[in-house]
Amino acid sequence: MVKYISALVIILTFVFFVLALFTKGLTHDMLLEAGVFLVSAKLIIMTYKIDKTETEIKNMLILLNENIKNISVIPDTENRTKSG
Repeated sequence: MVKYISALVIILTFVFFVLALFTKGLTHDMLLEAGVFLVSAKLIIMTYKIDKTETEIKNMLILLNENIKNISVIPDTENRTKSG
């Protein structure tokens, strides 16, 4: 879902950028419009990378939790009395 929203935001920002290019022409304000587009794209890319990293960390924690459950307790043989 996040991917679709991110793609939609990039497309809308690009469409507004192109519309501004045609309505304003190549003026100083276009640098501002280009900056807004690049910032939007960068924020969306960062959000995607954070989501991907979060998923990897969750998977690692799940595996770690499973491994902890599988560890058997080693009996303390030093304190036992020897029968013999």
